[in-house]
Amino acid sequence: MSEHYYSKKPQTASDRRTIEAELRGYRFRLTSDAGVFSRDGVDYGSRVLIGMMEFAEDAEVLDLGCGYGPIGLAAARLAPRGHVTMLDINERAVALARENAAANGIVNATVKQSDLYEAVAGRRFDVILSNPPIRAGKAVVHRILSEARDHLRPGGALWIVIQNKQGAPSAKAKLQEVFGEDAVAEIGKDKGYRIYRAEMV
Repeated sequence: MSEHYYSKKPQTASDRRTIEAELRGYRFRLTSDAGVFSRDGVDYGSRVLIGMMEFAEDAEVLDLGCGYGPIGLAAARLAPRGHVTMLDINERAVALARENAAANGIVNATVKQSDLYEAVAGRRFDVILSNPPIRAGKAVVHRILSEARDHLRPGGALWIVIQNKQGAPSAKAKLQEVFGEDAVAEIGKDKGYRIYRAEMV
């Protein structure tokens, strides 16, 4: 099958399902569907990122590649006085993320369809979160990392999760190239997943 979750307009027949998830102590009821990333449940990498991400309660957050919404919606709970902008290229994922925000009573999140940072051109955030779309290829993943600088405020940070075997070492090297060696830290690791934070210093 040539189609994957990075497709703009999934052709796969709809097959909706409901997921119950506890993320950072909050209960979520999420709807997922065929043609979106990790439709059978919140994937392990996203859970690791959600468990480690830290930011202020009033942070302006960007969730890039939001899928049906677990990272961004958890971020919205952690930043009740802030706002989360959630972006995905996949129109089915965008519709689901909007639906899931409403179903969970989350009002401080906005979901938009976007090819990478396209829909937030000229905007800057305190935090960017991403579980990058590995299947879209290294060029796309590295664009997420390199273009993050243009969308972070001074003191802001990009948080990403990436598996060791799916390019963590090259991602870290790219972050160091973009942000500077001292600005990049490995926050933690779990079952081969690495969490990197790159700060605007």
